[in-house]
Amino acid sequence: MNCKKIWHEKLYCHFGQHFLIDELLYKKKTNYQEIMIFKNSFFGNIMVIDDVVQTTEKDEFIYHEMLTHIPVFSHGLIKNVLIIGGGDGGILREVCRHKTIENITMVEIDHEIIDICKKFFPNHSKNSYKDSRLKLIIDDGLNFTNKTKEKFDLIISDSTDPIKYGKNLFSSKFYLNCKNCLDKNGIFVAQNGVFFLQKKETFLTLKNLKKHFHDTSFYHATIPTYYGGIMMFAWGTNNIEYRKNTLKNLQSRIKNAKLAFNYYNAKIHISSFYLPEYIINELDKN
Repeated sequence: MNCKKIWHEKLYCHFGQHFLIDELLYKKKTNYQEIMIFKNSFFGNIMVIDDVVQTTEKDEFIYHEMLTHIPVFSHGLIKNVLIIGGGDGGILREVCRHKTIENITMVEIDHEIIDICKKFFPNHSKNSYKDSRLKLIIDDGLNFTNKTKEKFDLIISDSTDPIKYGKNLFSSKFYLNCKNCLDKNGIFVAQNGVFFLQKKETFLTLKNLKKHFHDTSFYHATIPTYYGGIMMFAWGTNNIEYRKNTLKNLQSRIKNAKLAFNYYNAKIHISSFYLPEYIINELDKN
């Protein structure tokens, strides 16, 4: 399916980014979402869901490393992990790199997205779906967290934006469910969009998180694919000590894990919780 045309993202009504489609690789509407995958000469394969860019081959490592390793190394003793969403396999890949993690549960609403990404984004998952620690469940994240009796040290919500089925994963009910699924010192993290263009979503997340966690915050990373500034990640836990980790302590944990990264490191870890002044001012006002 060869073509040369411009694709425009439709996340924002006033403006947005565009990509040149060098080759259309896949397009289908599943029971839950419309998926399109195309090749771009700079970003490689790009996946779009409901007209919003989800991931690219070029810079996915930034997103997946930051959403995974910030909470893992903050905690220091993660054994049981729950991943909500993340059907492209990137978060699963990064979680599986930690050999001290004993159990990984992944809940994805759309099984087709997993099969599609194994084909078109094999380096996202890197065969992590074959990891013996993984229990894969096809279900809605809100429904699963509402009924499960399991407890986790870490919950990572790797969802789409809060539209359609993604809305459930930004609700106060979902955050309450996650708190109830966490062990006493567990951590919840989630992608939370680009603040400069999605302020309302950030305000709503903070309001809802504060209802259920003693320590709520955001950390950030700069990811070229996500247009409009820095990408925000939501943070919720009842242990106020995790964000007080020293540089020396984090460096020791990273060294003991014997892992190498393309973006994440101990200094990035600490600095990611320091937000720009315009964000601090907006959050204080709201």
